Amino acid sequence: MGNVERCDTTLPTNEMMFYVRRDPALRARWRTDLAGIAKEFGLSGAEYEAIRDRDPKRLMDLGVHQYYVPQILRLFFGAAQNENASAALQCYRRAFPEETAKAMELQARLEGT
Repeated sequence: MGNVERCDTTLPTNEMMFYVRRDPALRARWRTDLAGIAKEFGLSGAEYEAIRDRDPKRLMDLGVHQYYVPQILRLFFGAAQNENASAALQCYRRAFPEETAKAMELQARLEGT
């Protein structure tokens, strides 16, 4: 799924996430003014839409660093419910159906079910 070599270090989303994860005021604005934050950091329409739509595959395809993708999802869904049924994990399952099926199959084999 993720690939550090595909990261675009010039992508505004990467810079934005560097600051958002460190700044409580920006994190507080995330839910109420995502469009405003995106505009302030100069995100493209595609970047903003991928974030707004909570789409990890599009984010990675655009060049968002794989470390920031789960952080973006945590800003929407929180981090308290890290389980197979969590909303964040469901985003990954929708974005990566083939990889998810392979992982689930491997897990079932390892558990002997």
